[in-house]
Amino acid sequence: MKREDERKYKKKQKKAFIEFLKAENKYFGNFKGKLNRITDPRHESYINYKLIEILYPLILKNAMNIESMRTMTESFNQEEIIENMKYILKKEKIEEIPHYITINECMKDIRPEELEKIRYEMINKLIRRKIFYQDRFLGKYWRIVIDGTSLFHFKERHCKHCLKKTRIDKETGEEKTYYYHNVLEAKIVFNQELSLSIATEFIENENENVSKQDCEINAAKRLLKKIKKAFPRLPICILGDSLYAAKSIFDICEENKWKYIMYLKAGRIPSIVKEYEILEKEKHIKKGKESYWVNDIDYREKPVNVIKHIETKKENKVEFLWVSNIKIKTKKQATELVETARMRWLIENQGFNVQKNLRYHIHHLNSLNYQAIKNHYLIIQITDIIIQMYEKGDKLIKALKKTIKNISSDLYKSFSQSMTREDILVVRELYKNKATT
Repeated sequence: MKREDERKYKKKQKKAFIEFLKAENKYFGNFKGKLNRITDPRHESYINYKLIEILYPLILKNAMNIESMRTMTESFNQEEIIENMKYILKKEKIEEIPHYITINECMKDIRPEELEKIRYEMINKLIRRKIFYQDRFLGKYWRIVIDGTSLFHFKERHCKHCLKKTRIDKETGEEKTYYYHNVLEAKIVFNQELSLSIATEFIENENENVSKQDCEINAAKRLLKKIKKAFPRLPICILGDSLYAAKSIFDICEENKWKYIMYLKAGRIPSIVKEYEILEKEKHIKKGKESYWVNDIDYREKPVNVIKHIETKKENKVEFLWVSNIKIKTKKQATELVETARMRWLIENQGFNVQKNLRYHIHHLNSLNYQAIKNHYLIIQITDIIIQMYEKGDKLIKALKKTIKNISSDLYKSFSQSMTREDILVVRELYKNKATT
């Protein structure tokens, strides 16, 4: 690091939280006002804190990489932070940050749909700004990746919505049942560096006596329906792994006039794979630099297109196969399709890996109440949208290649220091004429 950059960095460190607020305001306008307009489920006689005072500390907890609710209460209830929160929330006086039990009691009754609506509005704002138009696939389509992950496992039933699985213990030979919660996530991939949550569907049973458990495919159908309802006219290309290479998913994409690219691994839709292999053997395929493709393979009376990409890694050749409803006409188009298809891994690397292991701790149980669990997860996704825009928009953070943990640590250090008069004036200007209460 150059000395000049080091001086800039140290100065920036002290103002990290102010820069975070600037990014929030720049990209999402009156974000805090939106949080406070969520329907308050509490009885008026029990309200000691406004809804914004309940929800915004959670945004900051997540952004600052604080793992538990208890630690948040301990970390935030110091004089400097309470005073800073007063300016941020435009309050005349704040006695203390709400206790985590108070927050969780409120989270139990907030409707997840209202948090989802805020997220839709945030993504829509980014799309409408046109700053990512040049990154669209084939100059038109917005890439949306879908994938599922596990959240929590329990030895005993946690709630009536639990999924369950029974296995034979290898050591004892005994049959063991465990319970778990999974989630299906959709992320809009603007480019190789930016992948933001656009929709969520929890994979859940209606009750504990269902004859057939919920599954990822059924959750995917619900998820795609949500996306269509929220963004009815948005040109979309859905990306997914081989699980979603299924007629039911293809049909939904066709009905919505969307494009799709799904990974095909061995054993998934063997009729398509076999037809491609026959045509390849007979040399009835088109060829690019490292890609081969065939258009109009029949699959259940509808045409699909298949592209194969070969990559050399450490002298070993690795093959990838995708199925799509995009007819490939040129080598350039084939290259762009492969590049887009490979963006599916961003949801695992930049998405679930970061949220489980580097920031947010989505595997940590913030509440035992199922609805509160959902709301905590959605608040994390909302936080992630803000902080990614903050990180990607800060040139110094990018230049210095700051780690995720260091960025969060800098935010907390900055937030826990008393605001200067200059900082207070900046914050007041940011929220001028923007109600947060």
